Amino acid sequence: MIAIHYSAEVAQARKTGAPIVALESTIITHGMPFPQNVETARLVEADVRTAGATPATIAVLDGALHVGLEADQLEVLGQAQNVAKLSRADMAACMATGGTGATTVAATMIAAHLAGIHVFATGGIGGVHRGAEDSFDVSADLHELAQTPVTVVGAGAKAILDLPKTFEVLETLGVPVIAYRQDVLPAFWSATSEIPAPLRMDHATDIAKAQQLRTEMGLQGGQLVANPIPTEAQIPADELKPVIAQALQEAETQGISAKAVTPFLLGRIFELTEGRSLTANIALVRNNARLAAQIAIAMAK
Repeated sequence: MIAIHYSAEVAQARKTGAPIVALESTIITHGMPFPQNVETARLVEADVRTAGATPATIAVLDGALHVGLEADQLEVLGQAQNVAKLSRADMAACMATGGTGATTVAATMIAAHLAGIHVFATGGIGGVHRGAEDSFDVSADLHELAQTPVTVVGAGAKAILDLPKTFEVLETLGVPVIAYRQDVLPAFWSATSEIPAPLRMDHATDIAKAQQLRTEMGLQGGQLVANPIPTEAQIPADELKPVIAQALQEAETQGISAKAVTPFLLGRIFELTEGRSLTANIALVRNNARLAAQIAIAMAK
């Protein structure tokens, strides 16, 4: 078996059977600037604790898989340069060569499953990029949801993506997409979209039971819980539409592609919204962490 380095807090939770929530690390290294990235990571971990669960931020440090980071490790990661952005394809290679990498949704799901963690909170999943019919740029997150049994709580898919195609692919792959307490899917920075929710659930206990029943039925994969950003923190979709269009045009003009696209777009939208997108991002991640903790508690029972 692969060696996993657990933080003291996570090791204790595993020993006692306490609920644990996995957290990704690309939001620290690629999603926000320093020091907001470390501050946000600590706030999200605190939200999980306050809700009654144990946070487990996941990353690869010097070739070792860490499930749960100590305070000093989080600080170092937040300021590190040239950190790899890890997904299913390159996670093992990074570990084999002694590298340091932050985990995307897909890689975090893999690590969480290895560690026996069933719930994971993130900002939003990756998906089908706009223009994918020409570029074939589709995130590995979608296939990971179809094969790894982890419940992922996010504010839907990132709004920079082709959202209808993203959710169509998830349907094709048999991934349950559950809107939390509303009948339409959220759109990351925006609480609502025009896309009807395939499923709706209003209670964390129902979400937990659905994942457990999938496992008992022998169904592969996890489920996506689409948790809307609090309305007081959202940026309405109509306001974001021209901003996203401008950022996408600039990315195309500059020839930005592959893994560099999302960090570029998020950074450019931050500039164009004068920081409002970052404020909204922090609010939605914290909101997702709180719901994920409730689901983890329900699963532990």
